[in-house]
Amino acid sequence: MADVKCYACGKPAVIYRKYEGRGWCKEHFSLQLEKKVKMTIRKNRLIKPNDKICVAVSGGKDSSTLLYLMNKFFGKRPDIEICALAVDEGISGYRSESINEVKKLSKRLGVELVVVSFKKEFGMTLDQIVKKDYRPCTYCGVLRRYLLNKKSRELGATKLATGHNMDDEIQSIFINNLKGDINRLLRLGADPIIVNHPKFVHRIKPLRDVPEKEIALYALLHGINAHFGRCPYVKGGLRFEVRNFLNHIEEKYPGTKYNIVRNFDMLLPALRNYFKDGEKIRECSKCGEPTSREICKACELLKNIKG
Repeated sequence: MADVKCYACGKPAVIYRKYEGRGWCKEHFSLQLEKKVKMTIRKNRLIKPNDKICVAVSGGKDSSTLLYLMNKFFGKRPDIEICALAVDEGISGYRSESINEVKKLSKRLGVELVVVSFKKEFGMTLDQIVKKDYRPCTYCGVLRRYLLNKKSRELGATKLATGHNMDDEIQSIFINNLKGDINRLLRLGADPIIVNHPKFVHRIKPLRDVPEKEIALYALLHGINAHFGRCPYVKGGLRFEVRNFLNHIEEKYPGTKYNIVRNFDMLLPALRNYFKDGEKIRECSKCGEPTSREICKACELLKNIKG
């Protein structure tokens, strides 16, 4: 970047965006990223007066940056409350390190942090679960979402903010199309309409329009505590195939990812209207949490592993 100058001020650039053919210094890059997140929040009306925002944090760059920005934007507003919620799945040599980063950041920002664990809530860590049934991502995904909703509701949150970035969103668009999963496709967007139920905390994705690499750079430039390790159970799969494909296309044809998001956003309202009579939500007959089934997926998995 030594030879690339900021398009706005001429200072040395910290990033060169191929899709717009311009370089940006730390100050102007940061202002642009923050403006983009604010625009996503404002355009989709993600946050309203008197909201209590529970930020789901894992210790990674995305959720840590989200917590940092939510505190920067709303931390001093008397009508908005912010807290952080972390789930300790019990992954040896990995999760404890990321939780430590979350604790450092929460302390630095002065934000309340609540940590819940698989061990305490379900009686088993993920490490123990996979010894009985090696489907780590299935158990982790279902049980984490279960706890995030339940615990954020118990904390009195009106919004559950997650650190999904633009790359996550595009990958999900492709994967759900490839699988023909309309219900999951309808749940995408910065303001995903998942279920309308009093026990379900409204989820929002403020970072949804920001590329993953730009979030990582912002975290680095602003000294945001983040754990950059990789989960030992991540082995690959369809998402990685899709991610590599999309990165290859973006490298060859800069701006493709933005085009995908814009086109999807134009289609999403029509899709939601056409499939407006989607899944019917009830309460799990075992635990009482919202679900489209008689017994929720979390209870089904727990029954399977403890059976």
